[in-house]
Amino acid sequence: MAGTLIFGIEGAEAAITGNLDLLGLMVLAFSTALAGGIFRDVLIGAIPPNSLRDWRYTAMAFTGAAVAFFSYRFSQGIPHELILVLDAAGLALFAVAGTEKALLYNMHPFIAVLLGTITGVGGGTVRDIFLARVPNVLRSDIYATAAMAGAAVMIAARKLKLPHTWAAVLGGVFCFTLRMVSVWRHWNLPKVMAP
Repeated sequence: MAGTLIFGIEGAEAAITGNLDLLGLMVLAFSTALAGGIFRDVLIGAIPPNSLRDWRYTAMAFTGAAVAFFSYRFSQGIPHELILVLDAAGLALFAVAGTEKALLYNMHPFIAVLLGTITGVGGGTVRDIFLARVPNVLRSDIYATAAMAGAAVMIAARKLKLPHTWAAVLGGVFCFTLRMVSVWRHWNLPKVMAP
């Protein structure tokens, strides 16, 4: 729920920056907060997706939209560093939760890592597509890579027979730490420079 609220606020703020109206703001809040989990659930056969069966997820995304809408001027005063920390925490929560759910549906560990990554970055990707821009996770920062690494650490910890809770905590902490260090050190994946 905490990750859903954080991503809902981020989606709504992106809509405000993109000069969208109230409906656009609600759509971006919903899709940023829930699209990754919906994609994961559809891919593993958990139909209808949990975020559509449990009204609290949608309510939390729309609460994030309302917070952004009514307190946008206030939220502009929030330090950028705090937003980055909250975003990294949300990414870690979603990546670990997505991986865990994929494992509950008996997905192969490699596929579970991919589905955990989709859960973490799917909403932001949909948000960027709605705003007609190349998704940020495909062009800058260590973001999707951090989600994938955290999911992989969680799987490795479970293979080493750590309790499931400790494996999830370890994966989440690794994802969060990698994301924060990459921002601090300005790490990016290598790319080919077109002429």
